[in-house]
Amino acid sequence: MANKGKQNRFAPKLKIKKGDKVVVIAGAYRDRSKVREVLEVLPTENRAIVDGVNIRKKHSKPTQTSPGGINEITAPIHISNLMVVDPKSGEPTRVGRTVGENGKTVRFAKKSGEIIK
Repeated sequence: MANKGKQNRFAPKLKIKKGDKVVVIAGAYRDRSKVREVLEVLPTENRAIVDGVNIRKKHSKPTQTSPGGINEITAPIHISNLMVVDPKSGEPTRVGRTVGENGKTVRFAKKSGEIIK
């Protein structure tokens, strides 16, 4: 498990970024094989929050400011259970890195070679 106080520079370089279109390849049956969007990436935990995936119910007590009740929250899912969708074909693909024309590192889809924005 990652240390919460660990510096961000030691966090692993992830293949998934916020805003990517991904497919869940493992986990609950109802979450799999639909194209979803990544809302947030947690690099120190190797997890990502994906829209509409891994919905959990949180029970909260009533307080002076909130009435309490049962709320649905989106829990993080491990990035090994996600694959980026190829922008050209719309199928799940692995992601590679290469140096672009301007000298910056860019991500590309291994199936089609298309650059992922």
